[in-house]
Amino acid sequence: MRVAHIITRMIIGGAQQNTLYTVEDQFRDYGDEVSLMTGPTTGPEGTLIPRAEQGGFDLQIIPHLLRSLSPLNDWRAYRELIAALRDYQPDLVHTHSSKAGILGRAAAWHLKLPCVHTIHGAAFHFGQSPLHYHAYIAAEKWAARRCDRLISVCDAMTDQYVAAGITTKDRCDTVYSGMEVEPFLTPPRPPEEVRRELGIEPGHIVIGKVARLFHLKGHKYLIEAARQVVDAQPQVRFLLVGDGILRAEFEQRIAELGLTENFIFAGLVPPERVPELIHAMDIVVHTSVWEGLARVLPQGLIAGKPVVSYDVDGAREVVIPEETGYLLPAESIEPLAQALIELAADPEKRARFGKTGRERFTDQFRHETMTRRLREIYQRVLDERSRQQA
Repeated sequence: MRVAHIITRMIIGGAQQNTLYTVEDQFRDYGDEVSLMTGPTTGPEGTLIPRAEQGGFDLQIIPHLLRSLSPLNDWRAYRELIAALRDYQPDLVHTHSSKAGILGRAAAWHLKLPCVHTIHGAAFHFGQSPLHYHAYIAAEKWAARRCDRLISVCDAMTDQYVAAGITTKDRCDTVYSGMEVEPFLTPPRPPEEVRRELGIEPGHIVIGKVARLFHLKGHKYLIEAARQVVDAQPQVRFLLVGDGILRAEFEQRIAELGLTENFIFAGLVPPERVPELIHAMDIVVHTSVWEGLARVLPQGLIAGKPVVSYDVDGAREVVIPEETGYLLPAESIEPLAQALIELAADPEKRARFGKTGRERFTDQFRHETMTRRLREIYQRVLDERSRQQA
């Protein structure tokens, strides 16, 4: 196949890693001709561009494909995408993320190219102004009519798009976001060594969260619950992996609660270090209030850790209450504290939940499984187009 993938930016993030794995697998394992078209923006999260440059496949930087809304730049990006796709002549276009999803589908439609779009997370979500919320729904409705299939990273994304009247269920497929599972199955480095480097003592119970220190990621709820957790289980330490604009604010609040000794900020780390840090945890917690399906949840389970998450979007598809962890009401603090206290006090339950999660989700989240399923969808779309043109 000859496939063009379009994504707004290649920062270090779940949607971007998902896309890069797909491109790499197609190029390496299937011999496909693949182009990755992306904007020039980087961010404090870090960038995957250097890795993409070493992949051997076609990489194109679309100068005006930027995340922020700008009618002039967006029009320029649309024209640049048309030119890039006309030059590359793909059999199929696969778009990712909100901005690239709108402009990429429009460009593919203009050129009459088969197109699929992955919903990594709803463009419309909690925390937006009503104007932005309804504008994104309108834009997604418009774009949905200009592609052949929609692909969701979890069933919850499909349900949200159907409920918003954007599409119908029969036009959607669920393909879970794939990853390299081996480092989560087998620690890249001894967890005791990693814990020692972080100043974690053998008797400490480590509750870890992997996410940007950013709005909607929910760190503030974990911090507010932490006082109650530490009062009940003084040996608990909270390990926060990631960085962002809210770090100083969080550090100040932690100090006000008298919990500075109980929090460890690992800062921004390269993706290859995430597995060793998860292996250094005893419990994985995710308190985001908006997420498609946070990759850290299956990552934690594959590493054999119990997970605690708010019941948002796709979390319930991997966080099975009393089987793999605890699923809690979004923004709740008291239930969060109680769940963490219970797991901190019960090593047998932690081991049982982690074992169940590893057994249920390892194969499902292999990136090879994801790419195989995506190529099957591509082939169905191409076959359907051929029948229509016959």
